[in-house]
Amino acid sequence: MAAQRKHLPDAELQAASFDRTRLDHRREVAEDYVELILDLIRAKGEARATDLADRLGVSHATVNNQIAKLVKEGLVETEPYRALFLTEDGEALARRARRRHRLVVAFLTAIGVDEATAHQDAEGIEHHVSDETLARMAAFLESR
Repeated sequence: MAAQRKHLPDAELQAASFDRTRLDHRREVAEDYVELILDLIRAKGEARATDLADRLGVSHATVNNQIAKLVKEGLVETEPYRALFLTEDGEALARRARRRHRLVVAFLTAIGVDEATAHQDAEGIEHHVSDETLARMAAFLESR
């Protein structure tokens, strides 16, 4: 038992790690929403709350609550009974999230993960991996 205690991270480091994870989780939802809004606009010419609810498998109330948060954060614009629109900041966030996703998928497939699994795994990893790790993934891919 004493040997196990020696290998625990110190409290400050551990707290910082948990803080980062909580922040990542909050950003993850925003990134998923703006990324999906951008995808819907590209595919259908518009994004509606009902489309988001269907694609995300959540209730319309959940989507409306999240959209209200995104509006407050300056990422989405909406008017009653109209489609959703990304602000410049929202579109930039969506594009960054898309790039991160593509990079993680490319890395996972490069190390032998099948494409379907890579896309599924990337959906979580892309939100939690550091910029340093992403840079290392990109460098690995470029060196091949």
